[in-house]
Amino acid sequence: MFRTGAWAETIRGVMKKLLSRLRIFLKYRELFFQLVSRDIKIKYRRSILGYFWSVLNPLLTMTVMVVVFSNMLARGMKNFPVYLLTGQMLFTFMTVATSRSLTSVIDNASLLKKIYVPKYIFTLSVITSELVSFFFTMGALLIVIIFTGTPITWRFVLIILPIIELYAFTIGVGLFLAQAAVFFRDVIYIWSVVTTAWMYLSAIFYPVTSLPGLLHYLVTHYNPLYFYIAMFRNCIINTANTDTLDYAVRGFVAAALALLVGLASFSYSKKKFILYM
Repeated sequence: MFRTGAWAETIRGVMKKLLSRLRIFLKYRELFFQLVSRDIKIKYRRSILGYFWSVLNPLLTMTVMVVVFSNMLARGMKNFPVYLLTGQMLFTFMTVATSRSLTSVIDNASLLKKIYVPKYIFTLSVITSELVSFFFTMGALLIVIIFTGTPITWRFVLIILPIIELYAFTIGVGLFLAQAAVFFRDVIYIWSVVTTAWMYLSAIFYPVTSLPGLLHYLVTHYNPLYFYIAMFRNCIINTANTDTLDYAVRGFVAAALALLVGLASFSYSKKKFILYM
C-alpha cells in the first residue's frame, strides 16, 4: 500500500511540473514563434535562391552521392536515389539541429543575464526552425519520387510518425547538449566527431545487410537514428519489411528516453548557467 501511494504521489508531482512548464511555455509562445521565424529568415536572407535552396541543396548532394556510390554500394538495391535521399534528409535534420543546439543557450547569454526567459526556449526554437527547413526539403524528395517513378501509396502519410519521433528525440539530445556545452565547451568539437561516426553507422548510403553480423545487430537494434530512417524509407519505397512496427516502438522508446534525460539534465543544470556564461 505504501509503495502504491508513493508511486501515485510521484506521478502527481511529475504531472504538476509538466503542467506548470506547459503554462510557462504558452506564456512565452509568441517569443518562441518569433525566434523560429527569425532563424528561418536569417538562414535564407542573403541567399539569391532563398527557400528554393532547401530543395536544390539536397538534390545536388544526392546527385553527387548517387554518382559516387551507385556502382560500389547500390547493386541490387531498390530505388537507390530515394533510398539515399531519405536517409540523407533525416540525418541532416538531426545533425544540424543538434549542432545548433550546442550553442543555443551560450549565444543568448546576454539576454538571459538581463531578463527572465525560459532557457530551453532557445534550444527548442532552433530545433523547430530546422524542422521547418526539413519540410522544405520534402519538395526535393517529391521531385525524386516522381522522376524515378516511385509509386505513392497510402503508406506515404505514415511518414509523419518517424518525423515526430525523430523531432522528439532531437529535442531530448539537443537539450542535453545545450546544457553540457555551457559547462564543457569541448562538447561542441566532440559532437562533430560523434555525428560523423553516427552517419557511417546509420546505413544512409549503403544497405544495412552489408554490415557484418554483430555490427548489423547493433545498428538495427540500438541505433535510434536507423529506426527513424528505416520507418521513413518503408513508408515511401513500400518495402515489405515486417520490422516497421518494431522500429516504431523502438523509436518511441528512444525518443521518450532522450526527452527524459534531456529535460532532467537541463532542469538540473539551468540554475548554474549564469555562473559559466
